[in-house]
Order: sequence, then structure tokens, then C-alpha cells
Amino acid sequence: MNINETITCPSCRLVGAVIDKRYVTVHNGHRVLLRCQACGVRFSETYGTPMEHLKSSISKVSLAIRMRDEGMGLRATGRVVGSHKNTIAEWEERFAGQKETLMLYGLCHEFLRLTFEGDELYTIIGKRTDPSQSSGWTAIIMERGSRFLVDQRCGKKDGKLFKDVMKGVCRFVRQTNDFSFFSDGERRYGQTLFELCSEVLKTGKRGRPRHVLPKGVKVRIKNKGSQKHKRGPKRPKYQAPQPEHPETVQDVRDQEIHANHLEGQNAATRRRNSAFRRRTNTYAKMTEGLQRTLDVHLITHNFVRRHWTTGEVPAVKLGFQKAPLTVEAILRMKKAA
Repeated sequence: MNINETITCPSCRLVGAVIDKRYVTVHNGHRVLLRCQACGVRFSETYGTPMEHLKSSISKVSLAIRMRDEGMGLRATGRVVGSHKNTIAEWEERFAGQKETLMLYGLCHEFLRLTFEGDELYTIIGKRTDPSQSSGWTAIIMERGSRFLVDQRCGKKDGKLFKDVMKGVCRFVRQTNDFSFFSDGERRYGQTLFELCSEVLKTGKRGRPRHVLPKGVKVRIKNKGSQKHKRGPKRPKYQAPQPEHPETVQDVRDQEIHANHLEGQNAATRRRNSAFRRRTNTYAKMTEGLQRTLDVHLITHNFVRRHWTTGEVPAVKLGFQKAPLTVEAILRMKKAA
């Protein structure tokens, strides 16, 4: 019996287990029962994975996930695979729970240069209301070169939404020496990033020290539309909304300040996510359900599916993953502790 040095015991939380028994399941073929060497507790190899306590076959669950990611609704997917829509939603919830585990790969990698784009997407949740009061806004952050989605968060278009989505961006700021962030018109991306990771610049002069963005971080905004109807001074078409570090290299051209790549990605999201294109009064019933579908889309987009432009999986293109993952492999993956 070989010792598995990576599996944690669910009882004593110690690492190290041995194979205690092999058994045959009705739907999932052969499985292994493990035994902890310290306390003697026995547990299945699916412990800590999305497949834990599921009797459905992994092929059926992965098929449902792929169908949902191709734009099919919950009821339509349930009719095809022969399961209730609530069961499909539970499988999605389990699969979406792997988001934090998979994103840890990127946060453990060092990058030379990163360019991020920020944009918003809108759909209807519950009853039709004024967009300013709706919870159907989705803030999306994407790395330009690899098309890697850093995060997708839905909710009301307020400060909390932008703060939640920009927290992931701040983690990547610490992993690179040359960081650029671009958006079309929405100034709160830059403001939130400044609030989360600004630093004090001490010049030795009297007075209050100036707060600036970290060295190497550049934020640019493209102000779209005419400003002739606005009173007072007009904003420039391209601008840096927050003060940057004086030692930051200023090598950003005006032609680079846009979110066109993310606009193209938003069009793909509308095709693949039924909550953004259903022709009814209710596109999504609850914010939680919309966020679940966004997390599933983020996982498959970043780690499973090849991008139509780059020809590579975004995580592989970004350099911290050697080969694409499969939906089945993610369903078998242990969750991060």
C-alpha cells in the first residue's frame, strides 16, 4: 500500500494516508477508500472534491457543465441529461467552488508585464427596474495579452462592486513590475485601485506626503462621447485619473488606451451565458445564480477552452499552466484548504 503524502485526513487534519480498499460504484467505476495512518479514519478519494457525496457519474456532471457553458438554460440542460434543474444548479455550484483553488496558480507566479482592461456588462435580475437600481451589473477584468479573466463580479453598480472586483487586481500588482490598467470612461476602477494599493511618497519636503500609485503601475482612462453639453472645463479624451509614481516609465501610447478586447469578450459572454440573452422579462432570477454562472464561465474560459484569437488556453498563454485542464480533471481536484 502506497502512502499518499498530499491528502489531508478529514478527522485529524494530518497529511498521509494509505489505500485501505478498492470498490466498484454503480456509475463511477472503480474507486479507492483511504485510511489515515494517524487516527485510522477511512474516507473516499473524492473527499474534498466537487464530486464528494455525488452518486451521478462524473461524465454526466461534466456534460451538464459544458452544456451550460455553451448557453443552454437550466431546464433545457436538465431535459437533455435527465436530471432536475435544481440538481444542475447544485453541480454548477460545486464546480464554481473551484474558482479560488485554480486562481491560486496565477497568484504564485511572477510576471514581467501585465496589461488589464476593465468594463461592465448588464442584464436583468428579477423584475425590470431602472439600471441604476438593478443588481444585474457585472464588472469584468481581463488581461489583454492572454485574455485571462481576473474576475467577474455582479451586483449593483456601486463602490462595493468595484472594490470587490479590484481586490483580485491588487494581488497581481504585487506579482509584476510593469502593470497597466485601461478602461473606457468608468473612473471608479482607477479610484478603487488607488484606494487599495496606493503608497506614500516621501520627498523630504515639508507638508503632508503625497499618495501615489505603486512604482510601475499605470492607470489610463478613455473618456468616450462628446462633452459639448457639459459646463465647465472638459476632460481630455485620454487621461491618468490618479497620480502615478515619478519613477514609473511612461510608455503608454494613446492608441493603447481602450477596452476593445474586453468588449469582444463581452459579446462572447452574451452568447454563452443564457442569463444575458434570454428573450423574457426575467434574464436571471437572483444575483447568486448569476454569479454562479459567471464563475463557471471564468473557470472554463481561463483553464479549459482555447481562446478563438490566441489559439491557446488563457492560463497557458499567461505562462503559469503547461497544458489545458479538462472539466473532469477540475471535478476531481481537491479544494484549497
